[in-house]
Amino acid sequence: MQSVHSTTTRSPRAPRRRFLNAMLGTALAVGLGMAGAVPASVQAAEIRVVTSGGFSAAYDQLIPLYEQATGHKVVTERGASMGNAPDSIPSRFARNEQFDIVILADSGLEALIAQGKVQQGSRVDLARSMIGMSVRKGTPKPDISTVDALKKTLLDAKSIAYSASASGVYLSTELFPRLGVAEQIKDKATKIFSERVGAVVLRGDAEIGFQQVSELLPFKELEFVGPLPDEVQQRVFFSAGVAAGSANPEAARHLIRFLSASAAAPIIRSTGMEPATAR
Repeated sequence: MQSVHSTTTRSPRAPRRRFLNAMLGTALAVGLGMAGAVPASVQAAEIRVVTSGGFSAAYDQLIPLYEQATGHKVVTERGASMGNAPDSIPSRFARNEQFDIVILADSGLEALIAQGKVQQGSRVDLARSMIGMSVRKGTPKPDISTVDALKKTLLDAKSIAYSASASGVYLSTELFPRLGVAEQIKDKATKIFSERVGAVVLRGDAEIGFQQVSELLPFKELEFVGPLPDEVQQRVFFSAGVAAGSANPEAARHLIRFLSASAAAPIIRSTGMEPATAR
């Protein structure tokens, strides 16, 4: 896997140009039978998508290219993969909000499939993400390169922010107890709902912040410290599925094929994620 650090300095323009050229020749042909062609039955469709933050950085680059190439309109809502915040994806489905595609952490998608909210057999893995940490620029850069260093950083930090979604669930229920720091940090560690952790750190409301790397890197005003050590890292697949009752299931499958095509890999990689096609 490419070093996460190298992605912070690479311009997205070159991969975008390579992607656009490859897309017109191959990506839209995946599973369709004709290079670059879109079936007449899905012309000018409106595709409703709800996506969690982990895949958003890549999604926000890919969707305009898809709309440009197909004439489709993609309407996007956003929410956490897990939790009961009003805008979380589980809460949206509990209210019976209507979507064609859902993109979120794989465990969250499997839960929706089990509930009958997402079509069986429609899951497609898009990318794999890691958890990282950021601080404000100009502040000390703590060491998290080893498990012992990470533990010391957690204990020394004045305040800690972590996501209420997949990464934060892992940190609070598995990693912090495993490191033996859960009790010591419980009064200074805050679970963040309906907002990116980077925004909380940027405001100075937390000294250090943990979230999916792809959600931290867009905050250029922050210093990305690095990913968690391999021994305690959680690698999560962000996956797409077709919502049960989708008004445009063919268009939904078409867009998912586009997002998962090998030609999308350069853009996905530039956001700090590993494309699923690289497995």
